[in-house]
Amino acid sequence: MNPFTFPRWANKTRQLAGVVIGVAPVYLTALVWYGFSPKTTDAGYQPKQPVAYSHALHAGQLGIDCRYCHNTVDRAAHAASPPTETCMNCHARIRKDSDLLAPIRQSASSGEPVQWVKVHDLPDYVYFNHSAHVTRGVGCVSCHGRVDRMAEVSQVESLSMGWCLTCHRDPAPHLRPPSEATNMSWQAPSPTFGAEFKKANNINPPEDCSACHR
Repeated sequence: MNPFTFPRWANKTRQLAGVVIGVAPVYLTALVWYGFSPKTTDAGYQPKQPVAYSHALHAGQLGIDCRYCHNTVDRAAHAASPPTETCMNCHARIRKDSDLLAPIRQSASSGEPVQWVKVHDLPDYVYFNHSAHVTRGVGCVSCHGRVDRMAEVSQVESLSMGWCLTCHRDPAPHLRPPSEATNMSWQAPSPTFGAEFKKANNINPPEDCSACHR
């Protein structure tokens, strides 16, 4: 037997290579397109919501705490969108006949949830835990901007890997007492507060790949 003769199955490698070469560019193009789409990295992304909800009115003028609607933000990885019942707690009595609130009333009547459009939508290959940040003193404003001034919420930061790593390498400028995490207007009492808070609470965010890619 010729020692240089390839086994019979080796003939199929040409077909497999053809499939890989044909599919790989399409897959990589789709991956890059999605990874760099406005939903994931572009500041300024502002989708149209099914209800004209103004954060400037509710969080700004009325001073409603972020956690009233996004009630899992300090307890879970995901910051939940408010169920219709949360809206109806107020709007069963306040402006209950407003045309703008027709989708809310319809949702309450049918039991079908309002299809809110996610603004800050990270790729599926990225793991982000809201509670891990909020309970350690990273304010909502650091990632979401002054939502209390937005009639329509838009993405203000790139949410790119480099942007996240910059904060993980130097979190001090973004730290505050956890009790002030949802206070959009909070100001550090001194220029050294962040560094002192970081040291006192042993806050050392991981920089390895497994922290966000699991």
